[in-house]
Amino acid sequence: MIEILAYIGYFILLLNLIFFFISFSNQGKAYKIFTLYLGLVFVVQILAEILNQQKRSNLFLSHFYFIGQFIILSFFFLAILKEKHQKKIVKLGLLFGLLALGIQYANDISLFFRFNLFEIFITSFLLIIYATFHFYNMLNEKKEFYYINMGILLYLFGSTILFLVGNLTIGLSLGLRKTTWILNAFLYIVYQMFILVEWKKSFSNKTRQ
Repeated sequence: MIEILAYIGYFILLLNLIFFFISFSNQGKAYKIFTLYLGLVFVVQILAEILNQQKRSNLFLSHFYFIGQFIILSFFFLAILKEKHQKKIVKLGLLFGLLALGIQYANDISLFFRFNLFEIFITSFLLIIYATFHFYNMLNEKKEFYYINMGILLYLFGSTILFLVGNLTIGLSLGLRKTTWILNAFLYIVYQMFILVEWKKSFSNKTRQ
């Protein structure tokens, strides 16, 4: 079940990457940054799947995923947020998040080979704040990247809770732990569908022109 959901998520991710890449050169800065994000996520997911098929540990790739996602999406929100104080908060959040993680890894390099819950929480929490800024701005402005922003809010909020709860249930039944991963895989599919809807509604017509 988990593998089927994962492969569905990979397939929709690949579709999104292809669709966004088609009109890459004709779009603005935010669009290009988000396409770069899709490319990073796809590469990390494929490498993780290859290592998994070879029965090798792929946990270290989670750091490239979460930190890479944090950096690229921070620049994405810098490109779409208009308020100066919001941009300043994003810049400070990016600096603080990377500094905090740098200090943590400097003190315990072994974290590189384990799941880092602090990394997941701090990067996701800051991105949720930025997405909330954009959601608030869209109440009175053009709904730019509306579906992507909603997908980010839903996925990061839900997945962060699932990761934290999943860590607390390590000592519990295998079935409960599997349920956590199934819910996360389902959330990821929903997230990718939001991205696909964004491309369809906002950019597909421009691609045909």
